[in-house]
Amino acid sequence: MTYHPLVAGLATLLLAAAPLTAAAEFQLDSRYSDADGDLIADIPTDPADWIDPPVLVFAYTPVEDPAVYEGVWADFLDHLSEETGKPVQFFPVQSNAAQIEAMRAGRLHVAGFNTGSNPLAVACAGFRPFAMMAAEDGTYGYRMAIITHVDSGIEKVEDIKGRTMAFTAETSNSGYKAPSALLSSKFGMEAGRDFEAAFSGKHDNSVLGVYNKDYDAAAIADQVMIRMAARGVIDQDQIRVIYESDPFPTTGYGVVYNLSPELQEKIKAAFFNFDWEGTSLLAEYGNSDPAQEAFVPITFQNEWSVIREIDAAMDVSYACQ
Repeated sequence: MTYHPLVAGLATLLLAAAPLTAAAEFQLDSRYSDADGDLIADIPTDPADWIDPPVLVFAYTPVEDPAVYEGVWADFLDHLSEETGKPVQFFPVQSNAAQIEAMRAGRLHVAGFNTGSNPLAVACAGFRPFAMMAAEDGTYGYRMAIITHVDSGIEKVEDIKGRTMAFTAETSNSGYKAPSALLSSKFGMEAGRDFEAAFSGKHDNSVLGVYNKDYDAAAIADQVMIRMAARGVIDQDQIRVIYESDPFPTTGYGVVYNLSPELQEKIKAAFFNFDWEGTSLLAEYGNSDPAQEAFVPITFQNEWSVIREIDAAMDVSYACQ
């Protein structure tokens, strides 16, 4: 893969361009309470409001082919079933909006929400994230990358002017929000004026679109591209990276707020005591850079502060439909 690094502190750049107070702007939907001020929905105090479903439903963020990822998660979901004593069903979601709505409607109990949709899931669906993937030494994160085909004639970000730039979905951090803010604040470039915007729906679609020369450029999460190359889906030598951000937190894993406290604790334990060695999960995520080979504890208040800052710079609304 040909790299043209232009690494910058994206959150610092956005804060300099537009001072903001992101934490004050984030708020939960009125159906939830946050008595302890940790920015996530409290577990209901009345046991009558708890749920204890006979089957747990799990969904992974829709960044790639759901059929592929049902197999990737099979070993972990077997472990989750053993730890909770409940069957676990993999629910293949096709969009961030559909995943959030499923949890808000009570049809989804355990999930991994991608970086950009995490705040909306917390605000509107009562999502309580507690873990993300990391290397065994605790390092974590993915980078937002702007990519192009090596034959596109695009050597730097400014060369995208007059061309087609692919985004994934408006809820995606690396697929839309971060690159849009970056292009505007650092390069003075706006979709519709300086380049044509296209929406692919998923990161793998954007990678394949650039690889097959359907798009001139695309904004993606670099980990998706790295895993696709490891599976032989693309040849990374045909992709040029013209921008890379500092690392962002990866997909956040957690539960819906109103599961019974005992069940929530069993689910947390399943994440943190899962043995990755020899599993389908390690086979897939161990190819990331840095490797993702363990679940580590996180808080929405701390690890997602930079994402809330970007949301504020982008004037993102957390109003729930």
